[in-house]
Amino acid sequence: MIQKLFTSPIHLIKKVGEHVKEEVDKEMYDLEHIQKKLIQLQMMYELEEISEEHYEEQEEELLIRYEVAKKLEMEQWENMTKRK
Repeated sequence: MIQKLFTSPIHLIKKVGEHVKEEVDKEMYDLEHIQKKLIQLQMMYELEEISEEHYEEQEEELLIRYEVAKKLEMEQWENMTKRK
């Protein structure tokens, strides 16, 4: 009973940490999310809501993230096919 009082908060913190990591991974490496961000960025630029300089900086960052995400996806696919 006493052990449960001490370990419950630890398990809760661990669960919250795992959830935060999942959300960060989705934000950083989800291909669909990155594509949507690129489209949104393009629209903002075309509507002159952001400068060309800002557009180019953000585009470069998103394209790098897209490239990394695509490599991670390919590695996962290769690992899945090797197991079979």
